[in-house]
Amino acid sequence: MSAPLYDVAIIGGSTGGTAAYLAACALGVNAILVSETTRLGGQFTVQGVSALDEHAYIETFGGTASYMRLRQTIRAIYQREYGAPARMPHSLLGDDKPLNPGNGWVSRLCFLPSVGVAALDAMLTNAPYTLPILCGWRPVAVQQIGDHIQAVVVQDASGSQQPIRARYYLDATDAGDLIALAGVPYVTGAESRTETGETAAAETAKPSEVQGFTYSFAVEFRVGEDHTIPKPEGYEAFRDRQPYTLAPLGRDGKPVTYRMFAQHGENLPFWTYRRIHDGALLGGNDIALINWVSNDYHGGDILNADEATRQRYLDEAKRLSLGFLYWLQTECPRDVGGKGYPELKLRADIMGTADGLSELPYLRESRRILPLTRITAQAIAAETNDGARACHFAASVGIGWYAMDLHPCVGNPQASLYAPTRPFQLPLGALIPQQPINLIAACKNIGTTHLTNGAYRLHPTEWAIGEAALHVAAFCAHNNLTPHALHADAWQVLRLQHRLVQHGIPIAWAVDVLPAHPHFHSTQMLLANGVLAPEGGRWHSLIVEPAQPLGESVCLEQLRQLAARLSVGGAHIAPASLHADLTWAELCSIFNQAWHVLA
Repeated sequence: MSAPLYDVAIIGGSTGGTAAYLAACALGVNAILVSETTRLGGQFTVQGVSALDEHAYIETFGGTASYMRLRQTIRAIYQREYGAPARMPHSLLGDDKPLNPGNGWVSRLCFLPSVGVAALDAMLTNAPYTLPILCGWRPVAVQQIGDHIQAVVVQDASGSQQPIRARYYLDATDAGDLIALAGVPYVTGAESRTETGETAAAETAKPSEVQGFTYSFAVEFRVGEDHTIPKPEGYEAFRDRQPYTLAPLGRDGKPVTYRMFAQHGENLPFWTYRRIHDGALLGGNDIALINWVSNDYHGGDILNADEATRQRYLDEAKRLSLGFLYWLQTECPRDVGGKGYPELKLRADIMGTADGLSELPYLRESRRILPLTRITAQAIAAETNDGARACHFAASVGIGWYAMDLHPCVGNPQASLYAPTRPFQLPLGALIPQQPINLIAACKNIGTTHLTNGAYRLHPTEWAIGEAALHVAAFCAHNNLTPHALHADAWQVLRLQHRLVQHGIPIAWAVDVLPAHPHFHSTQMLLANGVLAPEGGRWHSLIVEPAQPLGESVCLEQLRQLAARLSVGGAHIAPASLHADLTWAELCSIFNQAWHVLA
C-alpha cells in the first residue's frame, strides 16, 4: 500500500512547526506533523527557554491570535492549578502587570516548560480538527525528481523508516535539516559585506562562524542543603576559557557585574533573570532557568560537521553547562562572602531528562535559505529607518519586533551585537527559496542574514513564521499554485493577506487598532498595501488614530490604485470617495465593503 498523500507535511516540531500544526488543526488542512521529540513547542519546551523573548506591545498587540491564546492558556493553567492571581501584586517589571509565574525580569511571561506543554495539549484538544502526528521521527532522506520533492523519508530511534508524501513541505526543523537533505541552496554563519550590503557584516564570508547554542537547565534553591554535582570532565578548561562568571563583558568591553540574590547598582539579581517559578507567589522554593553567556557553547559548528564531530560538540556543550552549574555551586562569589551555592539543586524532572539538561539545545542560528527576499540589517535597523516602522514589504505575511541580537560565535567568541530595530514585517519572499521547489521555510531557517537572524528567531516571531508558512502552503494547495507563482501574482498575494488577517495574523503595525476592533481587518490590509505617505504623521507613529482625518498622512494615489485592483474582482469604490478629509475610520468603512471579493 502506498503512503497517503497530504497537502502539507510539516517536518519538525520546532516553535514554528508547532504553530504551523496548530494552524492546520484549526483550518482542517490535509496535513501531517513529523517531530523528532514527543513534546512539541521547540524553544519554549524541549529547548528549555520558557522565559519568552518578546517586545513591549506583546500584551495587547504584535502576536498572532493563536500565540496570544497560548499565552492566555499558560496563565489560565497557573490560575487554576496554583491559585495564582490574574495580575502581579509585586513584579520586577512593575506592579499590577499581567501574571508572570516566574516573576523574572527578562520576560513578561516566565513559566515551567511542562506548563508550556500542557498549554499546547489544551489548545490541540480544543482544536476543531485532529490531524496525524508522528513523534520520535526525524528526516533522513529526500526522494525527488528535479526540483519536486516526492517524499521525505523519516526514521525513528529503532531505525525503522517510512516515506511522507505531500504536495508541499514545510521545513520546521531548528537546524534546517530538510533544506540540506533536499539540496536547496543555503548559507550558514556570517555572510560577507559585499553579499548583503550590511555595514556590520564580515568583510569575507565565514560559513562556520555560527552563533553559540545552549543546553539550558533548571535549579531550585533549597536553603541549608548541599546538592553539589560531581565535577564534569574538562571543568577547569571550560571555567577559564568561557569564562564562568556573573560579571560578563558588556558591549563597551567592560564587565557588567551581577550578584546572585542582591541587586548591584541598577543590575537586578542573576537569580531572578530567568526565574520560572516564584515561590513567594506560587508556593514552594524558587526555580530559575539557567541560560547565560557562561553556558553558551561556541566551541564548534554543528551545522557543517559530520555526525561524529557533531556528537562530540553536543557532548562538550552538555559538559559546559554542567560545569557552569558546578561553578555556581562551588566557586561563585556569594553575596555575603565566601564561595559557592551548594544549595542549588539541579531539577532534572523539569527538563524531563536524565542529565537535567534541556532535551534539545537552544539553537540560535540555522541553515538559512537563499530566498526570493532576503531580510538585511538595513531593512529593519532603527538607524536606517526613520519612520516608526521598518522597511515596508508589500507582500507581508506577518510581523515581529526584537533587536538584532548576536551572541558569541564559533571562531569569534568576541562577536557581539545588540542593535535596535524598528517594528518589522515578515515578507512572503523570505519563506520561499530562490530555487523553485515545493518547500517552504517555517522557522529560523528563513531568508534572514547572520545579523537579522537574531531579530527573527525569538518566540512570537518564529511562531508567526510557522503559522504564515502553513497558510502559504495551504493557499497554494487550494489554488493549485507554486510558491513562486504565488509570490509573482499581486492579486493572489492580496487574497493570501486577506486570509491571514481573517485568521488573526497581523501583517502590519498599528498598536491602537487591536484584533477586536471593527476596523482591524481594513487597517491591516491598508497598511500592508503601503498607503502611508512617507514623512506623514502616521508614518512616524505606530498608532493610526481612527477618529482623526487622513490629511497628508496617507497617499491618496496608492489608495485609488488599491481600489482599482479590488474593482477587478467586483468591488465598487468610487475614486472620488477617497479624499484627505476622511477619518481613518471612515476610510476603513469604505473598504470594509470590498474585501469580500478576495474570498
